[in-house]
Amino acid sequence: MEKTALITGASKRIGKALTQFLAENGWSVIIHYNTSEKPAKDLESELKRKFPNQNFFPVQTDLSNLDEVVKLISKVVSDIGKFQLLVNNASVFDPGYIYETSEKLFESQFNVNLRAPFFLIRDFAKYCKAGNIINFVDTRVTMNKSNFAAYSLSKKSLMDLTKMAALEFAPNIRINAIAPGVTLPPPDEDENYLHKLAEKIPMKKPGGVEPIIKSVDYLLKNDHLTGQLLFADGGENLGLNV
Repeated sequence: MEKTALITGASKRIGKALTQFLAENGWSVIIHYNTSEKPAKDLESELKRKFPNQNFFPVQTDLSNLDEVVKLISKVVSDIGKFQLLVNNASVFDPGYIYETSEKLFESQFNVNLRAPFFLIRDFAKYCKAGNIINFVDTRVTMNKSNFAAYSLSKKSLMDLTKMAALEFAPNIRINAIAPGVTLPPPDEDENYLHKLAEKIPMKKPGGVEPIIKSVDYLLKNDHLTGQLLFADGGENLGLNV
């Protein structure tokens, strides 16, 4: 039976690495993107060359637009049929202490990081009926540091949603979460920036995407796990060595 996954934010960074990993393991992938049309199409072409017996479908959706979000899964199922895995990877990550958080900043973080996954989870249950969902949260869910207040709260809420949905949709749908830490540098920074951050975490090194990929593989293979959170963060959730 063909296995198909929908990955949000699939054309770049962690999403791209996950898309490539799943393709290498026999999955067809729906490559979601918002503004990154060329990277998505380039990735589609690359994967079709490497894996001609699998299918790859770029799909554009603005996850900050609720009207577009609630049409995404129904359209995918109508076009290609039910799929077996939803990965809520896409997110926005913008700074702001509580005191300086504008209404616009708050809405932008919650719309993409919580509201979109909420309705995608709902619609996966409604249209696909069975399978796996993996939500990407953040090691910040264990902390109360407020320099990314709205972002951090959106990810804390997504973790609670993971547990709530796992209880509601078991046993047909397993829903788990992964919390990355120091993984990839921001687009405007280099590896030195990442290694400086990693000096403070227990493992003293950036993880890169490999721990995340291994975590996804583990969650897919262990069919008795649901409502769980895997920290792929080098121990950062334990506290910083400062």
